[in-house]
Amino acid sequence: MILPLLLVLAWQWAASAGVYSRAQLPPPADVLSAVGELIGRGELWHHVAISTQRVLIGFAAGSALGLALGGLVGLSRPARALLSPTVQAIRAVPSLAWVPLLLLWLGIGETPKIVLVAIGAFFPVYTTVSSAVAHIDPHLVEVGHAYGRSGVRLLGTVLFPAATPAIVSGLRLGLAQGWLFLVAAELIASSMGLGFLLIDSQNTGRTDVMLLAIILLAALGKLSDTVLGVAERMLLTGHVR
Repeated sequence: MILPLLLVLAWQWAASAGVYSRAQLPPPADVLSAVGELIGRGELWHHVAISTQRVLIGFAAGSALGLALGGLVGLSRPARALLSPTVQAIRAVPSLAWVPLLLLWLGIGETPKIVLVAIGAFFPVYTTVSSAVAHIDPHLVEVGHAYGRSGVRLLGTVLFPAATPAIVSGLRLGLAQGWLFLVAAELIASSMGLGFLLIDSQNTGRTDVMLLAIILLAALGKLSDTVLGVAERMLLTGHVR
């Protein structure tokens, strides 16, 4: 908590010393007042819940596809030669570039928002898993083959367990990327969510609400990463035992 406390103190100093105007940088007390205002109107937890739901569903879909395709590319050289260059090229497309295309294809409901988060989560998981599986000790693969494992069975019983630390790291990166893509996702004709709150506060000149949305996005991203970190430690401890 030391660094966050120092950042809050620096923020308070900058706001009170006249470095920025109150409209540009409201003090922390104004952001706390915005919290009370949004809670009083019954909006804050709705924004948080909607954004969290979008991220979790999109992350689940994107990471599942990343695990499957990453495992295939890592396991099969022909698949790697065929798929990897194209996937890496698509990875370079910025998040905002997907927005008009998803609007055109999927309309303005929840589906394009979740798909965009899934796209963000997919690439870190795919890249990490494919690299981890491709670089597993060949002797482990030989042992798996000796016990009659091949294809999906080899992947599930030998390769994925051996690559568990890298896979969990990829999942954590994918979750973080999902939160990053959320704001772009909530530009898609959204009326709820933290991304919408961020854009709406910019349009209405509510810098206090804008800062609140940024802080909430950071806190939720950190909280979800912490949960995955705890799961990672439990999983690795179980493997060691």
